[in-house]
Amino acid sequence: MTIRFYDIDLSVCRLRDIGGIDVSSDFFFLARTPDEVSLVCRTEAIPVEAEKAEHGWSMFRVEGELDFGLVGVLARLTAILAENGISVFAASTFNTDYVLFKKSRRDAVSASLRAAGYEIA
Repeated sequence: MTIRFYDIDLSVCRLRDIGGIDVSSDFFFLARTPDEVSLVCRTEAIPVEAEKAEHGWSMFRVEGELDFGLVGVLARLTAILAENGISVFAASTFNTDYVLFKKSRRDAVSASLRAAGYEIA
């Protein structure tokens, strides 16, 4: 399985509502539940209405389109990182999984995944 790293600065935000989100941005994840609205976006695109934001994240993705019948892809990735003391924030799309990690841990993330047999694109 191949992993692709992205060299971007991301923030995880808590919002009151979705009104201030720049939906023309090239990258964001949005989750709305009965309890909260969360947004992952480029740090420079944080809405001014954000109640709280956690900065310093980057991410990688599993390359290609993952079949919905595959089991344990995200569980294996996060277990490898957890064993190496690396905290993550995961998000999935229709096609694949994205794993966010603190940018300062990039070398450790890459080394951990390589050691586990993943190819880094």
